Amino acid sequence: MSATAKKLSKNEDLKDASNFLRGTILEGLADLSTGAISEADTQLTKFHGIYMQDDRDVRSERRNKKLERAYSFMVRVRVPGGVCSPEQWLAMDKLSDDYANHTLKLTTRQAFQFHGIIKSNLKRSIQEINKVVLDTIAACGDVNRNVMCNPNPEQSEIHAEALKIAQQLSDHLTPKTSAYHEIWLDGEKAVSSEPDEEPIYGKTYLPRKFKIVLAIPPSNDVDVFAHDLGLIAIVEEGKLAGFNFTVGGGMGMTHNNHATYPRLGDVLGFVKPEDVIPVAEAIVTTQRDFGDRSDRKHARLKYTIDDRGLDWFRGEVEARSGIKLGEARPYVFESTGDRYGWVEGTNGNFNLTLFVQNGRVRDDREIKMKTALREIAQVHNGDFRLTANQNLIIGKISPEKRPEIEKILAEYKLDRCFEQAGIRLNSMACVALPTCGLALAESERYLPDLVTELEGVIEAAGLEHEAIVIRMTGCPNGCARPYLGEIGLVGRSPGKYNLYLGAGFDGSRMNKLYKENVRQEEIAAVLQPIIERYARERKEGERFGDFTIRAGYVKAVKVAKTDWWAAN
Repeated sequence: MSATAKKLSKNEDLKDASNFLRGTILEGLADLSTGAISEADTQLTKFHGIYMQDDRDVRSERRNKKLERAYSFMVRVRVPGGVCSPEQWLAMDKLSDDYANHTLKLTTRQAFQFHGIIKSNLKRSIQEINKVVLDTIAACGDVNRNVMCNPNPEQSEIHAEALKIAQQLSDHLTPKTSAYHEIWLDGEKAVSSEPDEEPIYGKTYLPRKFKIVLAIPPSNDVDVFAHDLGLIAIVEEGKLAGFNFTVGGGMGMTHNNHATYPRLGDVLGFVKPEDVIPVAEAIVTTQRDFGDRSDRKHARLKYTIDDRGLDWFRGEVEARSGIKLGEARPYVFESTGDRYGWVEGTNGNFNLTLFVQNGRVRDDREIKMKTALREIAQVHNGDFRLTANQNLIIGKISPEKRPEIEKILAEYKLDRCFEQAGIRLNSMACVALPTCGLALAESERYLPDLVTELEGVIEAAGLEHEAIVIRMTGCPNGCARPYLGEIGLVGRSPGKYNLYLGAGFDGSRMNKLYKENVRQEEIAAVLQPIIERYARERKEGERFGDFTIRAGYVKAVKVAKTDWWAAN
């Protein structure tokens, strides 16, 4: 039975009746009797890059006082490819102080994220963002979201070509509705007799969110297989020959629902640079027409492909695009991490990768990172690059500017921020509590403390310089891609996590459940004997995730639909 023959989910009716994402958002913004907006508009504002949230730390207190929840809004800013100018960085920094919670969040998808913006400040916040040629449209919602691209400074010439394609993909797949300009930028309202058109998405957009990334081997820092559409750059004789396309990746699942599972993308075929846009559009429209619109837990592209088959999907894409995909070409990935410290780039310039704990740029008692980066942005004439691991590259530093930037880094104790244990440099967490409404447990606020515990174990085992990938989320939706962590922790309830082991260091294999409902005070003790055994028994060059499979702690996941939930 086709998806269109089933009862549609309520979100489909909402989108259909929204007048191309307008809903009653303007009316809701004008209602000063509440800090919230309606349930329907809460769904629609996601398409505009906005999530309504509340401070869960004070929910009980406010309920006892018969007060409304402490509502505020998270605003996500698209940065295609993760590259922004110093002027844009300064504007984001100022906005975080003027309207948000005085911090900048660098997301796992190379975007900026602001927390704590109240309803009365939403419009002016988005106007400030657009003044510096950035926007929030399609940063969330059932559309293609921020397009990611490998920011590897060692391959900046190829990166420049890939970045251009990432930006073209972003532009091509951005919704065409004028609702965003009307609501947030005071644009003129569209004449009702001449409604908006969405030539790619249609009136009800996609069944669920859609994510695109570009990777440049040997670095898989964007986790190319974790997304709906991945482009793996194929470099031949120093030139960009094209891309291997991957399809059907996605990290989300639901606890105890075996019909849901994380999945890595399949290689679909080789695409020449000039064919990227039409093939990508064909992939999006195929998902638009065949994705499940009756069950949002079954609506991602990964389920469309598992239900219908990769060969069917390839045939549909080729028919729609009129382009025959080539045979996939060889490539090798080596890691999913960032290269820290100073790296010489092209044209005599330099790039510096800084470690940013869980992507949170702030000033605290020990390190005033936010102030330091503001001062650097005021003198820097290159760019800033947000990485997919929530870190920051200060890019294209000229030899003339390097001493001045090094002085600022030393003054604010950032010059050695990347000289830490390998497990910390390869750690990543989602926001979770107190703002995310889906969080079942802590993540960003807890992972640094857990890593500190594990560092003691790792140092005693002589592994302090070993890169071990650890990722944590407060719920099973997978925003920090925990199912690709050699150690993955996913919140089940307050203070309890499912522990996963066995992911591939290069991002080509998911991990698998090792132990359920581990209390946070037990996690380090559970991992200690595994880490100590790894130190004693590992083979030369063997990664931690590979060892946990060889040693029998978990089995390798080969086919997600059948293997991931299966008992070891």
